[in-house]
Order: sequence, then C-alpha cells, then structure tokens
Amino acid sequence: MSANSFDSRSTLQVGDESYEIFRLDKVEGSARLPYSLKVLLENLLRTEDGANITADHIRALGNWDPSAQPSQEIQFTPARVIMQDFTGVPCVVDLATMREAVKELGGDAARINPLAPAELVIDHSVIADRFGTPEAFTQNVELEYGRNKERYQFLRWGQTAFDEFKVVPPGTGIVHQVNIEHLARTVMVRGGQAYPDTLVGTDSHTTMVNGLGVLGWGVGGIEAEAAMLGQPVSMLIPRVVGFKLTGSLPTGTTATDLVLTITEMLRKHGVVGKFVEFYGEGVSAIPLANRATIGNMSPEFGSTAAIFPIDVETINYLKLTGRSEQQLALVEAYAKEQGLWLDPAAEPDFSEKLELDLSTVVPSIAGPKRPQDRIVLAEAAQQFAQDIRNYVAEDEEAGKESFPASDAPALDHNGVPTKPTPVIAPDGSQYEIDHGAVTVAAITSCTNTSNPYVMVAAALVAKKAVEKGLTRKPWVKTTLAPGSKVVMDYYDRAGLTPYLDKLGFNLVGYGCTTCIGNSGPLPEEVSKAVNEADLAVTSVLSGNRNFEGRINPDVKMNYLASPPLVVAYAIAGSMKVDITKDALGIDQDGNPVHLADIWPSEKEVEEVVASAIGQEMFNTSYADVFAGDAQWQALPIPTGNTFDWDPESTYVRKPPYFEGMTMDPAPVQDVTGARVLAKLGDSVTTDHISPAGAIKADTPAGKYLTEHGVERRDFNSYGSRRGNHEVMIRGTFANIRLRNQVAPGTEGGYTRDFTQEGAPVSFIYDASQNYQAAGIPLVILAGKEYGSGSSRDWAAKGTALLGVKAVIAESYERIHRSNLIGMGVLPLQFPEGASALSLGLTGEETFSIAGVTELNDGTTPRTVKVTTDTGVEFDAVVRIDTPGEADYYRNGGIMQYVLRSLIRK
Repeated sequence: MSANSFDSRSTLQVGDESYEIFRLDKVEGSARLPYSLKVLLENLLRTEDGANITADHIRALGNWDPSAQPSQEIQFTPARVIMQDFTGVPCVVDLATMREAVKELGGDAARINPLAPAELVIDHSVIADRFGTPEAFTQNVELEYGRNKERYQFLRWGQTAFDEFKVVPPGTGIVHQVNIEHLARTVMVRGGQAYPDTLVGTDSHTTMVNGLGVLGWGVGGIEAEAAMLGQPVSMLIPRVVGFKLTGSLPTGTTATDLVLTITEMLRKHGVVGKFVEFYGEGVSAIPLANRATIGNMSPEFGSTAAIFPIDVETINYLKLTGRSEQQLALVEAYAKEQGLWLDPAAEPDFSEKLELDLSTVVPSIAGPKRPQDRIVLAEAAQQFAQDIRNYVAEDEEAGKESFPASDAPALDHNGVPTKPTPVIAPDGSQYEIDHGAVTVAAITSCTNTSNPYVMVAAALVAKKAVEKGLTRKPWVKTTLAPGSKVVMDYYDRAGLTPYLDKLGFNLVGYGCTTCIGNSGPLPEEVSKAVNEADLAVTSVLSGNRNFEGRINPDVKMNYLASPPLVVAYAIAGSMKVDITKDALGIDQDGNPVHLADIWPSEKEVEEVVASAIGQEMFNTSYADVFAGDAQWQALPIPTGNTFDWDPESTYVRKPPYFEGMTMDPAPVQDVTGARVLAKLGDSVTTDHISPAGAIKADTPAGKYLTEHGVERRDFNSYGSRRGNHEVMIRGTFANIRLRNQVAPGTEGGYTRDFTQEGAPVSFIYDASQNYQAAGIPLVILAGKEYGSGSSRDWAAKGTALLGVKAVIAESYERIHRSNLIGMGVLPLQFPEGASALSLGLTGEETFSIAGVTELNDGTTPRTVKVTTDTGVEFDAVVRIDTPGEADYYRNGGIMQYVLRSLIRK
C-alpha cells in the first residue's frame, strides 16, 4: 500500500470498469516533466513506503532540475521482467540455486519466487545451419531441439515450479517483437490498479518497447533476478535529452536509414546513462513500427531508454495487434488523464536538445564494425576501399617499393587490394571470391523484422529482381529469420514468399540468428577459400550489432543495412560494388539492372502493407502462445520446488555463488598484491568480454566439453551453454578479436601468466586458475567506454569467477558497471584526463588498492589510492554511484543481498 503523502490516490472509470490510479497532477511541477519522468513519478507515488521511497524522493522528481548532473537516487519498481533464453536460463539457474541456499540457511525455499510477472521468450538458440532450401526451417528447429533439450527441459520445469513465470516456446519469434506485438500492456492492470507498463529485460534491446510508450531498458540478468524478487532498481534521476523531429522521410529512404542517422547523431552527442525522448510535430509522421526500430537501437547510441509518448498511432498499433477493446479504451483514457498523451506542440523541460529534419535523411548503411559508423550508401564502395586496408595482411599492403615487381601486392583498377581466389562448388561449378565478397546476407534481428514497411520492401525488391532474371551470387549465404510468424503470414498472403525463396531467402527460423552470431557455418568450400587466402570478406545484415568477431568467425567486416538493401547486396555479391551506380546484374535480355530498377515505390509498399496485414493474423499467431507445439509439450520434466541437478549435464549446472555463504557478510577488504589479467584499449564491448558465438575445439571451453564426452559437432554456442558456469568462465575474455596488451601481438583470449617462470603467454582462463591457486587477486585495466554493448550478465559473472577484484577504466557503459558491482567486482575510474598509457602502466606491475574498507563504515569513498610496485600512484574514482549499489557490494553481490533480505523478512 502506498503511503499516499500527496493524496494522489484516485479512481478512473473506463466503460464499466473502475481502476485505482495515482494522479500526477497532485505533485507540484509534474506538468513540465518529460514523459519518461512522469512515468517514474507515478511509480514513486504508487510504491511510496516511507522508507526506501519517501515523500522527499517524490518532491525531488517534481522539482527536477534539467540542467543538474544526476545526484538524487530513487528506487524504480518495474511492473514486469522480460527475458530471452540465453540470459534467461542463468536467471532461472540462479533462482533454483537460491532456493537451495535459502533452505541451507534455514529459510523457506518457496520464498524464492518471482513477485512481478516474468516472461521468457526462447529466441536466441536457433542457428542458421541450413539455408536456401524449403526444408531449412524444419531442419534448423530439429537441430535446435537436439542441441538444447536439457535447457528446454529446465525452462519447462521453471514454468511449472515458479509462480508468475511464463515461457514462450521455440519457433515463435524474437523476444522484443513478441513483446511489442503481444506481451506489452502499455497500461498495466493488477490488483485493481491501473498504472504505466514498465519493465526491465535481460537483453539490451528491451528498449524496443519504448516505441509503444512503455518505459523499460536492458539490465544484467542479476539485476533482473532482483527485480523479479521484488527488489527495486536503484537509479539516479537521469538527464533527459529531448530529440525534436520535424518533417517527414523522403521517398527512397527507410526506417533503417533513419535509425542509423539517429544513432550516429546521439553517439556523437553523448547520451550514455541518459534518457532520450522524442517530441515535436514530426513524431506524428513516424509509424509505430519505425518508433520501435528507433527504440530498439538505444543501446547502439548508448542511452538508457529512447521513448515515444502515447498517441493515436500507439492505439492504432495496439488495435492492429489484437489487444482488447477495453485495453485500448484504458490506454487512451489513462494517458489523457495523466498528461501522458502526446501534444505535438508541447515542449517539456529537457536537459539537452537535438533536432532532426526527417527530410534530410538519406539511404545509409553502417560498418564495418560499429553501429554508429554510418556510411552514406552512395559513398559505401569508396569507404570500403579505405577500410579494407585495415583488414588485409600487412605484406599485402606494404607497397610496391618493398617488393620485386613480380611479388608486388595486387590492386584492382580502383587501387583496392585484391586477391581473387578460386572456389569449386559441390556441383563442380567454379567461381572466384575476393576481398569484400558478401558471404552472409541476412534479413534478421528484432530491429527490422518487426517493421512491415522494410520487410515488404525487401520482398518487393526480391520480386522485381526475380522477374528480371537476377539471382544471388553463389558465395552468398542468404537467410530470412523473421521476428514473428506474422511476417510469413503477410508474405504468404501477398504472394511474395516464392520470390524470396527463389533468391535463397528461405525461412531459416524465428529467432535472432545472424545478429547474435548464430549465422551458422559458411558453405565448406567458401570457408576453406576464405581462410586459406586470408580474405577479408563481409556480411550484410538487417540487425543492430556488427562488432568484430560477432557475426561469423570467417567474416572480418560487417555492415548493417535495411532488409531491401540486404537483398540488393546478395545480388551484387561484393562491397566493392557501388550499388547506387553500378549494375547489380544482367537481365534475361542482356540489359544491365540497377538498384533503381528494382526498388519499390512507397505506394507499392503501402498497398501491400494495407492489403496483406490484418488483426486476425496477430490473434491467430498469439492465440495460445505459451502452449508450444507437440515437441515442446512432449519434453519430460522433473517436478518439485527444487531442481534435480544432473551432475553429468554440460548445459545446466549449479553455480558456486552461494558456497560458504553466511547470514552476515564478511567485511570488504582492500586489494593487495594484485596482478593484471588484461590491459585493454577503448570501446571494449561486452561481446569482447562475455562468451558468445561458436565454441572452438582448441580453447579451454572446447577442451572442457571434449573431456566431458561432447563431440565437436555438438558443442553448440556459448549462449546456449550459459547455464553451465564451467563453460562460461572458460569463454570469458576469449573473443577472437580481443587484443590484450599484456600479451602484445596476440589476438583472442590470451594473457601472460606471471605465476610461471618467464611469464609465458597463456590462455586467460588457465592463468586465472594459477593466480587463484596462489591466492593472487586480479585487476583489469581498460580505456574508454568499457563494457559497451549488450546487457550481458556473463561479462560480469565471468569476470568475478576468474578472480578479478577490480576493474580500472577511463569510462564505463552503464549496464556493465552496474553488473560488476552486482557480482562483487569494484569498478574504478582513472582520474580525469589520465589513462593507463599516460600513467605509464604496462600491465606487468603488481597493484594495491587502499581505502576500500571505508565502505564497512556505511559510507562510500569518493576515491581510493592505487599504487604499484613500480612507483606509480593515483587516486581512482570509485564508481559505486548509489547507496543501493554500495549495499550490493558490501554483501558480495546483488544475489547475496537479496537472499539475506528475504530470509530476514
């Protein structure tokens, strides 16, 4: 029950239903607040308990100073939690382990239960092994079940053992698309109350739902677990960046072009840790699907959230996707009553402002390794010619002066490195591939497959191309992985599926696939040619992530593009082709075909969208979404409150987080005699830190699986084995593109082991085991934006289990810093303007960190003293930013804190 200090409790009548609400207009200053802060204000009013959430917190939000730096801590209680299976499995593993720990400490295991609705969508496990055939979908699903049976049994057990926990089975869709199409409420109803739908999710692209006016963002799995168990999310009242939209998109541009433009602008502006909110006359011109696409990319520009207020477009989308008439009426009535309905002319108070005239957006792609590196499509071939030089072998680029004429590196007529390499296909035909060959063309990911305008445009490009006799190049792996079954429904209704199939874009699965590294292997003959010639080949995908080493181990350069451009590049076959000018191919009459010849008009796209998409599709697709097919329902599952762990399992194992735990936490200690496990540069992402993608046989994780009797073909991906900490520790800091400066000249999961004579180069995992056996603590040194990217809890869990006690970086991305604290790792920051380089640190030093023990007195030191055995000394900033985070750190992590809190209740 709310303390109701502001007398804000009231009633809202909608039709025959009456709801309790907490009126925002009872708080002075609320009318001028941005939409997102109004949602937070309602949250505080409703959950005010006089202790953790007080009238002073509510006043602080009402009196928000947009120009101030964040300093006021508040407790945000999300209405629900959403998960995908990669990050969700360890959440359920941890909950199952917590049940046993509670029992061992004398508590009731049943107390460990989600207190907020928790929904998990299995979407990250399907791999695009099979492609280009009508059987691809069926075969990939069979492979998925074969690889993941243990995990799926575990999740089915969780669905029966835990209250308020639901699972959307495999083969249904991508979590964020399922969220906006079905799970999102926009206005929540629970216990007779109506209030804004809010959430946290175990995937950074949870922000896609911001397009529906739902405030939520990605957190680490450990934070999500706490939220499920009723713990509020501790946060500082953020700065809010107002992003004004004017005008409308010009003909020939897509939502993808818009979102890449916004990503570039906001990353350049700097929005890490801030909310972004869209406003202005141009918002009304943005279809809901485009809003969701923009919200989805929030992690790529670094903001916590990127939200659109509720308006008619929101209601229309909710209606299209099958929400009830009462829900539609409630959303509209509630939003208007609470001042949450968009007024295009209004200009709330914002901390900072940007503006974009939509008419200035031009066709674009992004790459070759970061989403914010936008390239105007007309300049893409020219930019590739420059970027390729960073990826070819040094001797190939050394220049003619260094070689005899006969050995000079080959350059094509544009001066671009070239290395034509023959490939013999299984049918005996032969062709050549070169640097820049597009080897993966994937229509994939939640970002764009949720958007019918770009999906229909892609199918129309395919139709026009097929009608002119064009085909994809033989070296291109083409895949179609929609975010929901509705996409294939409208493709079928519009008669477009056969054209996509003809170009090789057959359905491979309903899941993330290529965007998260589940692209599956390249055809054997292509992979062999790429690796033997060390070619810098490319992928083009309609996704949101293109970091190095993420998409496919054979592919060095990755480009984000709209679905219709993915189809065009599959036909062109190379990034060297200027697809705005050069012919994509030759038609059946021998005439060149250009992109403009097969690009659909806006009218064509809109006609298909209007005629082929209807409410009944969504009603049918989501009628029994949690039931699953016969294969899912036939999975045998254990019963009971606690899980029956299989000691032989290589997928699901009981983790060691609570071993030896007592009711009272041990005092925190200073760090002495620490060694550097890794010294890293700028923009090290959680993809570099966290295990992801394929498991190679010669790595510690591969060796572990081999030792446990797993055949190479059954290794599966790191993501699918997130429930096994033994595999995940071995894959932490093992990304093939990681460059650890402690072991210069290496690439991958290597360091130097100073416990051994001569400090030889070693696998990071092996060195960690030796350090821990010797009782030597470890630290990580890093540059700017440490931990950017996905909300990967294993980036923090793996760090902690490797024995790392502190990370010292120049700056952090929000989620990873928070997750480090959640696992008991101390995040420190170099003094302003200082870095490992400026301080002369090599990573060979021994470190001590003094002043940490001040936390035992109930206070958080602003800085701690860092010293080395080489005489370097500096005051590092302690990045424990809130009292709540300090409590987590004192307890050794968030899970231990929650466990102790629940037992004491």
